[in-house]
Amino acid sequence: MPTETGATQHNIAGLDQESRQIVLDTLGAVRKRLLPKEKILELDKKEEFPEEIIREMMGPDIGLQLLFIPEEYGGMGGGARDSCAITREMAKICLGVATAFFAIQLGADPILFAATEEQKQEWLGKIADGGSLVAYAVTEAEAGSNLAALKTKAEPVKDDAGEVTGYVINGTKQFISNGGYADFITVLAKAPEGPTFFIVEKGMDGFHRGKGEEKHGIRASNTSPLTFADVFVPIKNLLGGVPGNGLKQANMVFGHTRLMVAAMGLGAGEAALDIVIDYAKQRVQFGSPLSEKQGYTHKLVVPHAVRLEAAAAYLEEQAVRLDAGEKDLQVEGSIAKYFATEAGNKTADDAIQALGGYGYIAEYEVEKIKRDVKITCIYEGTSEIQQNIISTFRWRTTVKSKGDYYASMAQEMEALHESVPEIGAATYALAAKALNEAVMFVHNNKFTRQQYIMFCLADMMTCVEVGISMARKANRLVQDKSSQAKKIVIMSRIFACEAAEVIAKNTIKIVKGSGLAEEKIPSSLTEKIGFKEFTASCNGLIRDMDAAADILFGRG
Repeated sequence: MPTETGATQHNIAGLDQESRQIVLDTLGAVRKRLLPKEKILELDKKEEFPEEIIREMMGPDIGLQLLFIPEEYGGMGGGARDSCAITREMAKICLGVATAFFAIQLGADPILFAATEEQKQEWLGKIADGGSLVAYAVTEAEAGSNLAALKTKAEPVKDDAGEVTGYVINGTKQFISNGGYADFITVLAKAPEGPTFFIVEKGMDGFHRGKGEEKHGIRASNTSPLTFADVFVPIKNLLGGVPGNGLKQANMVFGHTRLMVAAMGLGAGEAALDIVIDYAKQRVQFGSPLSEKQGYTHKLVVPHAVRLEAAAAYLEEQAVRLDAGEKDLQVEGSIAKYFATEAGNKTADDAIQALGGYGYIAEYEVEKIKRDVKITCIYEGTSEIQQNIISTFRWRTTVKSKGDYYASMAQEMEALHESVPEIGAATYALAAKALNEAVMFVHNNKFTRQQYIMFCLADMMTCVEVGISMARKANRLVQDKSSQAKKIVIMSRIFACEAAEVIAKNTIKIVKGSGLAEEKIPSSLTEKIGFKEFTASCNGLIRDMDAAADILFGRG
C-alpha cells in the first residue's frame, strides 16, 4: 500500500492507512463526547487537568495510548507516521490535552529505547493496560536542553557482598508534564558512571510532587516540579540495567520526539487557520466578505496556509524515514520542530488579528490557541536550540562532503524542474546552490563562532530543506493525479519565492554584515545575492496567491 510519501508499506513500521484512519475516527468520536468546545474552554478557564478524561481515553474502551506501544507488549505497534497523525489531530482539539498524551509517550520512550526485555514487559504492559499515567523527568532549573549539566544525583547502594542493590536519588526536576499525576516517572539522574535513566514510582518515600504551575497557555495540562529526597530506587528500576548510558539514550529519542512536537505546532496552527477561514467567509465588510479581499487573504491567510503545508510535507517525509528504520535523524527532528512550531505560532498570532476584536475574546478560541502554541517553540528544546543544532551539524556535513550535501539537492531539483517545471524546483535548486556558497563563505572566514550568523544559516538551511520536501510532494501528487496536486503545486511555487527571499536576505546579512572588504567576497557569492536570478521566483506570485485563496475559501 502506498504511504504518504510514495514509499511502499513493505518493511515500513506502523499501521496501514486504513487502520490509522480508524484511530483518527475514534479520536473524532472522543472529541464529540468528552472534549467539545465548551469543555475545552472550561478546562482552560479553570486551569484544570482533566485526569478522569485522560484516564478514560487510556481505558479499555478507547485505548489511544496503545498506538505507540509495540504489539508484543499489548499495543497496536504504530509508527512515527501514526503518532504524528494522532498528535496533530489531538493538537487541533486542545494542545493542553495533546501535551498530556505526548508526555505519556515521551515518558515511555526511554523504556522503548533503553529498557531490558523484562522491564519492557512490565512497564509498557502497565501503560498498555491503561492504568498508568507516565511522565518524563529530565529538565532541571539550570539544565534545560543542556543535559550534561544535570545536578540530580543517583548514588549506588550496596549490600554486604558489595553488590549494587539500588540507588538513592537526590535532586529536583522542573517543568515536568504530568508530573503531579503520573503513576510512574522516567527520571534522568547522574550516577557515578554518568547520566542514567531510572523509573520512580508514585508513593516512593522521599518523592514529592510540587504544586502545578500557573501557565500562560496549555492550562489543561499539568506542569509540576518534582523533588527527590533520598528516594531509594531498586536496581530493577535502572533502565537497561547498565548505568551511564542516559545521554546517549536521551539523544536517541530526539529525532522522534521533536517530530511529535512539530506535529503539535502544526495541528494548533491548522486549528487556528480553520477558524479564520470560516470566519472570513461569513464576515462582511464594506459590502463583501473578508474572504474576497486581497489585503486580508494574502497577508493573514495564504502565507500561513503555505507554511503549514510545507511543514506537513517535511514532517511526513521524516516520519516515513523513521518508520523505514533510519536512526540518526536528530537534525531533521530539529528542522521539523523549528519550522512547524514557528509556523503554527505565527499562524495563531495572525488569527487573532484576522478576527479583529473577536480574536481577543475567549469564545472564538484563537486567543487560547495562541497562548497554547507558544510553548511548542520552547519545550523539547527552544527554537534557538534548534537553530544551533541545525546550523552546526549542517555546516559540518557541508564541509565534510565538500559541498556535495546541498549540491546533490540542487541537482535533484534541477532534474525535477526538467520533468515538472511548474512546482518551483528551479528556485529550490538555485537556493540550495546559494546556501552552499554561504556556508563555505562562513566556514572560510571563520564566522562559525558568531551565533547570529549561524542562526541566519539555520533559517536558510531550514527553508531549503523544507522547500525541497514540498517540491517532492508536489511532484508525487502530480504523478499520482491526486485531487490535492493543484493546491500543493501552487503552494510549492509560493514557498519557493519565500525560500528565495530568505536566502537572499540572510546572505546579505552575513556577507555585508560581517564587514569584510569587497575584494574578500567571492564573485560567485556576490552574484547570488544580486537578486538577478532570485527575482524570477516572484514571477506570477500574486496570481498564485489568488489561486491559493480560491482553493482555501472555495471561491468560484
